[in-house]
Amino acid sequence: MSQQTHTVPWWKRMTKTLLFWIVLAIVLGAILGQFLPSWLIVPFATFNDIFGKFLGFVVPLIITGLVTPAIFEMGRSGGKWLLVTVLTAYCSSLLAGFGTWALSAALYPTLLAGQQVPDLDAPENAVSSVLDSSFTMPPVFGVMTALILAFVLGLGMMATRAERMMNLFVEFREIVLVVITKAIVPLLPLHVFGIFLNMSKSGQFVDVIVAMAKVILFAFVLTVLMLLLQFGVAGALSKRNPLKSLWGMSDAYFTALGTASSAATIPVTLRCARKNGVTPEIADFVIPLCATIHLAGSMIKITAFALALQYMIGIQPDAGSMIGFIFMLAIIMVAAPGVPGGAITAAQAVLMGILGFTEPMYGIMVALYVAVDSFGTATNVTGDGAIALVVDSLAKGSLDEGKAVDTAAAVDAAPVAADNAELD
Repeated sequence: MSQQTHTVPWWKRMTKTLLFWIVLAIVLGAILGQFLPSWLIVPFATFNDIFGKFLGFVVPLIITGLVTPAIFEMGRSGGKWLLVTVLTAYCSSLLAGFGTWALSAALYPTLLAGQQVPDLDAPENAVSSVLDSSFTMPPVFGVMTALILAFVLGLGMMATRAERMMNLFVEFREIVLVVITKAIVPLLPLHVFGIFLNMSKSGQFVDVIVAMAKVILFAFVLTVLMLLLQFGVAGALSKRNPLKSLWGMSDAYFTALGTASSAATIPVTLRCARKNGVTPEIADFVIPLCATIHLAGSMIKITAFALALQYMIGIQPDAGSMIGFIFMLAIIMVAAPGVPGGAITAAQAVLMGILGFTEPMYGIMVALYVAVDSFGTATNVTGDGAIALVVDSLAKGSLDEGKAVDTAAAVDAAPVAADNAELD
């Protein structure tokens, strides 16, 4: 007897994605908020109050649990070209963040003119939680303390080769990942629903949605500019036509649009990098590694959306906060967990801890991020091809000198990225 293979209908596959539930939450919140009485909205406002405080509690733990072992593992792996690749990818992410900041500061006053929503945190007609201000979930320590602690512990364990202590933090990371996958990510759609329900009730929905559409288009344009810049630099170093090299990665770009996953696109990205003239040895090393550590597209999305929300509320971020935010966000993206919504969940640490985002602001960030997830992922994987060209030109086609780990070890040693079969 021959076994019949049953293909899961596309609509069933769609219902298993975070994108589906976030979009559904936005639509239902916008519609129901128009006519539901306030007493029916109170339970959702109360849930958001509790969930928001819980997020504030776990943020420092997420930072410590993800960044500490990431620093140790990266240093322990060694390898000259591993460090070169990581540094190149990190610089690319920094360039994406700072470039987005500069262009946003120049264009948002025109792009978002007249679309300020100064009462986004507590609008006049919004429904309040039944809990009073005395209900708190104070974190064990602050976000900045967590960041400093992660670096001190990670670097200290690396210097002293504290393997037993490292094993403890690896297990702590597993606990953090369980909290993210079982407690935070599944509840994000309900959190977004409550935010947009209240926003619709208070009459702010139209203003926010119009601004969101503009910012999404702006972020997409920025991803295109970033790819042109990445391949311009790669072309100059490798002495190859940058536009031809960029076009050579087109298969990877469009595959990532469909899969929304850098990991799932690795075979196509590898083929494209080799077609661009990257030595197979270099491509086999760089592409899988960059699929976990190079998230320039995600940097653009988060930075652009964060600045847009600040502008709409009338907040002028100071330079010191933005510089710290971008540097730390790039590190967070390297260490972000590979689960649906993992990147934006990990990013809440710097959004709320450094930029002072509130729960409604973070909820809108989730909606914006998920809405354009595929374009960010496509930017990430296409940019990996540029990183491969850069490393290939620096290594002159061989990793023999200073090579301390093979491809598999490099990927295993790299921190888990914000990437899986659904979301980047």
